[in-house]
Amino acid sequence: MPKRFELLVFDWDGTLMDSTAAIAGCIQAAARDLGLPVPDHATASFVIGLGLQDALAHAVPQLSEADYPKMIDRYRYHFLARDVEVPLFVGTVAMLAELSRRNHILAVATGKSTKGLERALQVTGLAQYFSATRCADQCSPKPAPDMLNELMEEFAVTAETTLMIGDTSHDMQMAANAGVSAVAVSYGAHSRESLMQCKPIVCIDSTTELTEWLKRNA
Repeated sequence: MPKRFELLVFDWDGTLMDSTAAIAGCIQAAARDLGLPVPDHATASFVIGLGLQDALAHAVPQLSEADYPKMIDRYRYHFLARDVEVPLFVGTVAMLAELSRRNHILAVATGKSTKGLERALQVTGLAQYFSATRCADQCSPKPAPDMLNELMEEFAVTAETTLMIGDTSHDMQMAANAGVSAVAVSYGAHSRESLMQCKPIVCIDSTTELTEWLKRNA
């Protein structure tokens, strides 16, 4: 059966890696280190996937831009102490291997930094499956369409044959801004209710269900 989508673009945190709780916890710990009001879990989780400036402005609005480097340093301190222990969602490796065997072009579009994604790809061994990546320090971050636009241009594919898969409204809005179809996953940072407001073509509740959906529909 011919492929409906040539290019499949995955978000990383909360979509492939079960890192939502770790990231939110590290944001909270960094705020605590600096004596700032600690954002609740919902607020800290909401900013996952955003560019750094937008994330800090939302999660810790009391922090002056001049002190952003201090917050970043404390966040990295806490995250690097635990990121090797953060697991992939069960079934992620098998899903990517199957999609690769079916000759889909696989890519990552993430709010992580280039250095952070490179570390994650090395730790997880997933680099072999992805033909390209875009990070928040390489072009305009989500929900701007730049990551998807650059990936589509790189592989000479159309918006109609590109699919974005992600766990946040930022992913869904980026896809809409690029004219790309999107699949939402509800097992990451944002609730099913907030994801459905962005009108994805489907909202999926587990990696197993995502694997089966992609097998039938991608």
